[in-house]
Amino acid sequence: MHNKLSKLFYLICFTSLLFSCNEKLNLIGEFKETAIVYGVLDQADSLHYVKINRAFIGPGNAVQIAQIADSSYFDQVDATITEFVNGVETRSWTLRDTIIDNKETNGAFYAPEQKLYYFQTLPTNSDQSQQISSNPSMTSLNKDGIYRLNLNINNGEFEVNGETELVKNIATNSSSQNFTFKFADNPGEYKATGVTISNTGNSFVVNASLNVQYYEYNASGTEQKNFGWQLGEGEVNPYGAKTYTAVGETFYTLMEANILANSSAGVTKRTFGGIEITITGGADDLNNYMLVNQPSSSLAQSKPTYTNLSVTNDKNVIGVFSSRQTVKSYKPFYVSPQQAYLRAIDKKSTRELCQGPITGTYLFCSNHPGDNVVGLEEAYACP
Repeated sequence: MHNKLSKLFYLICFTSLLFSCNEKLNLIGEFKETAIVYGVLDQADSLHYVKINRAFIGPGNAVQIAQIADSSYFDQVDATITEFVNGVETRSWTLRDTIIDNKETNGAFYAPEQKLYYFQTLPTNSDQSQQISSNPSMTSLNKDGIYRLNLNINNGEFEVNGETELVKNIATNSSSQNFTFKFADNPGEYKATGVTISNTGNSFVVNASLNVQYYEYNASGTEQKNFGWQLGEGEVNPYGAKTYTAVGETFYTLMEANILANSSAGVTKRTFGGIEITITGGADDLNNYMLVNQPSSSLAQSKPTYTNLSVTNDKNVIGVFSSRQTVKSYKPFYVSPQQAYLRAIDKKSTRELCQGPITGTYLFCSNHPGDNVVGLEEAYACP
């Protein structure tokens, strides 16, 4: 009997403990101020942006808080980027803030407006003769420079620092004047053209893409149309080589898909315009940051973190300050009658565009001088 009473007593005590516990959980916990910084310099750009946000925390619905822009901004940010060449400080820029409205609206955070910090220079290879004497800070970024980022947050509460060199020396065969895409041979037989990065420079990852241009004609006039074509992206060895392939059948299939999705009303004919080739190389830090932030393929969802930024006063920082180089070359369908040998796509590829089984029903004709020689006009030449 005594044992039964003892067991009953302990059971009552244990049950009362369960029901008397504080069921209120503190989901917020201790908060440590965290800066989120993302900046990628490119010598081909004239406007250089750095995104600076803060991680937020607070009571209430986090999804609703994410829609409030001010919750993701610091009260005060003083940002500078300083250029060093051979260890000597040469220039410094104070970044200004601006609001842009191109942010993706499908995410959880406020959009489309967002605050960015920026400074301005001239892009590489621009005419800088007048700017050099009047405002040296406007000349393009120095490919041999080291660039240091300093952020003073909330009037000295803490600082964020980062450093990067520029990606440089990328070279590609597509910059050759005589480079031509060959997408077709005999009717319905397709070829491929290699876009070769002959020198990856000091990049660790490269991306190759095309922007294909054509024109639609109707009673209202002429309208330019474009579509993008990703050739590929991958890691590379610095100062190595990499080739991406533009497959002919894919060219015609993408052209058809874009016409079906974006065609104007009342089109009477279409002509080819040209192809812009874009090669982008990313620095080692940028490549590491991208790799770490790829979606996890593991069920455990365990991912490392990476940043090349440092922070003071026991605060946190995530993000990256790095660089890339963008090299573009535009291949027009034709330049002039005197240079009829220059063309973005060759004669057989043009014939396939105008008469082939994929795009032959979409009113393409050729206005290239080489296809319109008097008395020798091709069957697919524009009337």
